[in-house]
Amino acid sequence: MAPPPPGTPPFDTVLVASRGEIARRVIRTLRRLGIRSIAVYSDADAAEPHVREADAAVRIGPAPARASYLDADAIVRSARESGAQAVHPGYGFLSENAMFARACADAGIVFIGPGVEAIDVMGDKIRARDHVAGSGVPLVPGFSARDLDDEDIALRAADVGYPLIVKPSAGGGGKGMEVVREPGGLRAALASARRVAAAAFGDDTLLLERYIAAPRHIEVQVMADAHGNVIHLGERECTLQRRHQKVIEEAPSPIVDAALRERLGAAACAAAASVGYRGAGTVEFLVSGERPEEFFFIEMNTRLQVEHPVTELVTGLDLVELQVRIAAGEPLPIAQDEVALTGWAVEARVYAESPERGFLPAAGDVLAWRPSDAVRTDAAIETGSRIGTEYDPMIAKAIAHAPDRAEALRRLHAALGDTVLLGVDTNIAYLRTVLSDPRVRAGELDTGLLDRLHPTPAAPPSTGTAAAARDALETTRDRGDGWRARDGWRLGGIRARGVAVFDSDGGTVAVAGDAVADADAVVVAASDDEVWVHADGAAVRLRPVSRRAATLRALADDAGGAHAGLSAPLPGTVVAVHVGDGDRVSAGERMLTIEAMKMEHTLTAPRAGIARIRVAVGATVARDEDVAAVDDDEVEEARHAN
Repeated sequence: MAPPPPGTPPFDTVLVASRGEIARRVIRTLRRLGIRSIAVYSDADAAEPHVREADAAVRIGPAPARASYLDADAIVRSARESGAQAVHPGYGFLSENAMFARACADAGIVFIGPGVEAIDVMGDKIRARDHVAGSGVPLVPGFSARDLDDEDIALRAADVGYPLIVKPSAGGGGKGMEVVREPGGLRAALASARRVAAAAFGDDTLLLERYIAAPRHIEVQVMADAHGNVIHLGERECTLQRRHQKVIEEAPSPIVDAALRERLGAAACAAAASVGYRGAGTVEFLVSGERPEEFFFIEMNTRLQVEHPVTELVTGLDLVELQVRIAAGEPLPIAQDEVALTGWAVEARVYAESPERGFLPAAGDVLAWRPSDAVRTDAAIETGSRIGTEYDPMIAKAIAHAPDRAEALRRLHAALGDTVLLGVDTNIAYLRTVLSDPRVRAGELDTGLLDRLHPTPAAPPSTGTAAAARDALETTRDRGDGWRARDGWRLGGIRARGVAVFDSDGGTVAVAGDAVADADAVVVAASDDEVWVHADGAAVRLRPVSRRAATLRALADDAGGAHAGLSAPLPGTVVAVHVGDGDRVSAGERMLTIEAMKMEHTLTAPRAGIARIRVAVGATVARDEDVAAVDDDEVEEARHAN
């Protein structure tokens, strides 16, 4: 298409076919460019910030992604009916879907992304690998397992050499990847990878490659226009991953010098040019930790990346604006020799999850949200947002920029400590642990580092934190009731405060009546049963221990601590109860199953004894709700005696 006249917006109206923080991010740039924005939303997102911030919003379906954000027909229809000239796909969902890009074109709507051929070629790891080989891009030794049986695969694998990594050809995000260190483990890995690939992507075709020990994950940001210009904007270090999911990203990389940057950039531009690329794309490489001069092509992502802000901060360029202008037919406004990297940027992804519980996803209401004003924060949430179970648990990104790497890491660590997010468990404390690790600070990274770096167990809250929770509870309970005023006034004199006891993930804490609350704490009483406090750079959830609970604990203690409780690991629904209340169970025996986050979690007896079931099938349970217990005979006798 012909570019618009100088000084006019590239488009009148653009529909943003995504949600959360990336939808808000795109809307900000559209507003600055004078372009009307259209948001789309599912029923689960009707009250979310991206819906309110757009100039208009269109409902596209119920909560499940397949019935809303992945419904290409609904999105194209919404774009047409709202008068949008173009669609920005954000990332995730349909952003790398060639059929969606084709549907937009057929409807006369500009897809703000690459052409269909580029998405088709680069969306299949095997096809992408074969394609870029002809452009001189270095490849990891490996082969496609398409149309090969297990015996043929074993023979080819022996030629490539072990260790190998088995991965689905379709899809991404680390799903289905299996590392095979010796021939004896190959058959099981193939079966597992095929199962996951078929379930997640509808395609069980596999790719096998040499596994690079202690690798670093380096990606290069490319931009290309419709006039044949292809440039790169430097590299990003994305090595800090957990289970193949990126956690911390930075630009530039601490191991890439000017010469290596030029080689990486040339290879990335060659890969993009080979498919006539247009727009923003990312070419990903594995770099040998032992020999940084060696790098190998992994794949190309034909969309904007989650970690694009670090590139924006070191280059001073708005990548969304470049995407929009390129899609409108404008040439790139910058040449390769004009690209300059200034300072250092580091990004941390904030997830709604519980690191201490094996990184289980978390859900709930955001009771308080206050990002640090010392860094850039791209967030999906605000105070009052509801974090559900329907979509990806990433809820925000914090990005620090500084003159050098050490200062950028320090600023990000401090900003995360200042970030207030109450009401839902997050990985913020874990991110601060990662940023404090000596290996991370020294730049000594590999893609397995975070899998070896376990979360630090939560510590009991301080007395000042517990006192802040106590005061918040008293305020909540006393509001409007003069007979329970916080100063303890009563007929006949001032009542003395007793000891308040709270449970937390770090353990139980008791706070005396005269304890003074932390003056800097941010406190929200969610209910009489739960108080959230942000203090000392961390968020803690405190649950008051009632007299009844204390009595039951005392009974159990008197009986030798033989009362073993079971609680829900996260919010969900009880889908099965496997034993009856009062049944005798063996250690490890299944007691009940809870469905949460589209997964089933079966709770088993922690010891032999008498089952106590506190919920029924169909019950909705909260995280940490007491759902069952196993008592031994002494506890049973003590229970009946009292």
